[in-house]
Amino acid sequence: MKVLIDTNVIIDVLQNREPWCDAGKKIFLAIANKEITGCLTAKEVTDIHFISRRQFKGSSKIDSVCREIISKLLKVFEVLDTLGSDCYNALAIENNDYEDAIMLSTALRSEVDYIVTRDAEHYNSSPIQVFTPDQFVSEKLV
Repeated sequence: MKVLIDTNVIIDVLQNREPWCDAGKKIFLAIANKEITGCLTAKEVTDIHFISRRQFKGSSKIDSVCREIISKLLKVFEVLDTLGSDCYNALAIENNDYEDAIMLSTALRSEVDYIVTRDAEHYNSSPIQVFTPDQFVSEKLV
């Protein structure tokens, strides 16, 4: 089972944001245990690095901390490249958020089975089934 995990779910876990992090941690564990294949887009990796830098702003070790976070993620998640064609194809996807449309286009081309996000309403017309983290844990990780 190949699952694209949205940035918001990753950040929820990394920042231990309640009440969302518990389901995200269960998903991370399933990915680490190779029960499912967790995927991120290459753009998500840069976004996560950027958000992590803001979180650790002021730390003298900010670069090493952020690189360690990315390094750990890259060890357990498959990274999906976003191609120029994904950007073009995203224009034809009915979605008010172009960034989400690019993610969906990348997921379609990469033959992802599911998308997990806290913003499921952004994917109302998705041909790929979309779950919130809680839904995914209760319906797919049982």
